[in-house]
Amino acid sequence: LALDIFSANNAHPPFTLRLNLSRVSRPEYLEQLKDRGYSAVATPFSPYGVTLEQAIDVYQLPGFVEGVASVQDEAAQLAASLLELQPGDRVLDCCCAPGGKTSHLLELANQLASPIKELVALELEPRRMEKVEQNLQRLGYLPHPDTEQIPPVKLICADALDIDQWWDGVLFDRILLDAPCSATGVIRRHPDIKVLRNAADIAKLAQLQRALLEALWPTLQSGGTLLYATCSVLPTENSNVIEGFLADHRDAEHQVVDVSCGIAQTCGRQLLPQQQGHDGFYYASLKKTMNT
Repeated sequence: LALDIFSANNAHPPFTLRLNLSRVSRPEYLEQLKDRGYSAVATPFSPYGVTLEQAIDVYQLPGFVEGVASVQDEAAQLAASLLELQPGDRVLDCCCAPGGKTSHLLELANQLASPIKELVALELEPRRMEKVEQNLQRLGYLPHPDTEQIPPVKLICADALDIDQWWDGVLFDRILLDAPCSATGVIRRHPDIKVLRNAADIAKLAQLQRALLEALWPTLQSGGTLLYATCSVLPTENSNVIEGFLADHRDAEHQVVDVSCGIAQTCGRQLLPQQQGHDGFYYASLKKTMNT
């Protein structure tokens, strides 16, 4: 298993797109790519994805400028669906940069029978928030000054741990915590990780991940869902963090992550990097119960 992970992490990463299915069907888009001479296949686990045989300039992609397609790995494409948005939800996307999951949440929200209440996208670093703004503007999800965005989107640049700095006291129905991590599931996309990361970093990251869970949990409505995600393959940052949190919170209940890829853990599901397939990723879904 370890050798498989090493091999996948040393391989060239696939070039995968996420489609806005309210704008184009996957068969239609594959046909458009074929007409332009590009070979591509549908992703096996995400219903929104297509993977091209070779990477190309994004501006050569049909519909890219118009927001029909976005570059996003198949594993990351699963997050928005796993939150299971409902009409009227107030949603928090924490550590949202570069905005791929943010925009996907908005795409899915716009397909609901009635709108969600609001999406709050929170990011610590101003430079990374600029990337979120650029992505949302391209996709048409940031309003012009004289128009109203439905559903409302609020971008906040702040430290998630400093609740008083950014939270208005209104509870969220859904929280996506894409936690900072070692990125050991995406080394093929960031090979400098092999040099820049060391073993001592992992424990510090696990402490930060737990601190973020502790900070965000009080902002979640009873009956609401928090989806914890990392692009790590290490249990220290994944199932161990969730198991520790559950042990200390009687009002937190583990929910099965309903995806067919990856390996079921005691808590959550671990996706390992696949050659010509998805990146390494971890998901855990927590429901807030009435118990205290």
